[in-house]
Amino acid sequence: MQKSLLAVLMASAFCSMNAQAADLIQVYQQALANDATYASARASLAAGKERVPQGRANLLPTVSLSGGVTKNESDGSPWNEGQIVNGVTVLGSNVDTRSTNHTLTLLQPLFRWANWQTYQQSKLLEAIAEAQFAQAQQDLITRVSQAYFDVLAAQDTLELSQAQKTATTEQLASAKRNFEVGTQTITDTHEAQAAYDLVVAQEFAAINDLENKRSALQAIIGTVPGTLAPLKPGVQLAAPEPAQIEPWVSSAERQNYGVVSSELAYESSKRDIEKNRAGHYPTLDLVANAKRDKVSGQMNGISGTSTNKAIGIQYSVPLFSGFGVTSRVRESIALEDKARNDLEATRRNAANGARLAYLGVNSGLAQVKALQAAEVSSTSALESNKLGYQVGVRINIDVLNAQRQLYVTRRDLSRARYDTIMNGLRLKSAAGSLREADLEPVNNLLAK
Repeated sequence: MQKSLLAVLMASAFCSMNAQAADLIQVYQQALANDATYASARASLAAGKERVPQGRANLLPTVSLSGGVTKNESDGSPWNEGQIVNGVTVLGSNVDTRSTNHTLTLLQPLFRWANWQTYQQSKLLEAIAEAQFAQAQQDLITRVSQAYFDVLAAQDTLELSQAQKTATTEQLASAKRNFEVGTQTITDTHEAQAAYDLVVAQEFAAINDLENKRSALQAIIGTVPGTLAPLKPGVQLAAPEPAQIEPWVSSAERQNYGVVSSELAYESSKRDIEKNRAGHYPTLDLVANAKRDKVSGQMNGISGTSTNKAIGIQYSVPLFSGFGVTSRVRESIALEDKARNDLEATRRNAANGARLAYLGVNSGLAQVKALQAAEVSSTSALESNKLGYQVGVRINIDVLNAQRQLYVTRRDLSRARYDTIMNGLRLKSAAGSLREADLEPVNNLLAK
């Protein structure tokens, strides 16, 4: 039962091994087309680009057309004789008319300080949308890369677990044979059996972890991921360029897209103050209208049409609004202070992120170098323990420990390489310089 379940899980984990391996660029292209988070950011950018036309509309003229139709029926009555109805003098007592009117009105703002500030603010809001979309592009690169290498790391862990299982199986069989011929005690057999049971449990955990990592990648690219191209054996990783930390930190403080968005938000908060202060300022508009009235029907035999055109300047001076304007100004000043502090916090976080990523790259490079040496040493130690076991100077547990140490070293080495690559991408992201082209050098490290 256990073997059949293991076979099913392994078949599920490697269902697409016969397909051609996809590299990082190909997976990223799938994410560009299918990632919902990136599509949401693209839609937000499209919405943000409409801010400027909306802000400009408040400065342009508005034209409106209004009208109405009125039907008037009344029996004769001396009281309305001689009065003017819709521009026509009533000469008789019988009224049966139909009047229509149309008014065309044009209003051109001449001085509206709030509208001008809204227009200037709309440019900032559009720039914020662009910065946020650029950040979303960088986030997609790092998310896809992290998910890609998480799958590779899970595959490495599974492959090493299976290799360790094979070696432990051989060691268990050897311990049983030696016990049968009397050259070893039952303790060696029990130790080998315990090591075998442990590695089987680790193999199940590795299969489950691989499925989880593949599901995480599938959530980004929208399809079931196929076989992924692994790193080339013995690949050499490059150090960050420039090799000093200060340029990276300085770039993060100025060019990080989170910092750029916060700077623009801070400038927008200043516009909010001016826009709210405009509640105390007068407004001035140019107003022009043309009106046409027409009366027809029976009204002592008289009907007529009148046209009126007017143009002028209209102003409004606010005198008192219940202290509402003053309150809104105070609120916007407080929000400006908040935006300023948010900007400083974002700048510090970006600088700290650049420092951590830079140190992570250099630490990772040193760790990879050390683990490469440890792999060689662990391989030699395993061979020595196997030879010592054959001649009787080493016991079974020594060989098992040497095997475990070698596989742990290989697993740690692969993870150190992946972490170093990811820290290199995060470093460029923190500095605001990560682009799609930066995936090409990473893709060249893969065995296609």
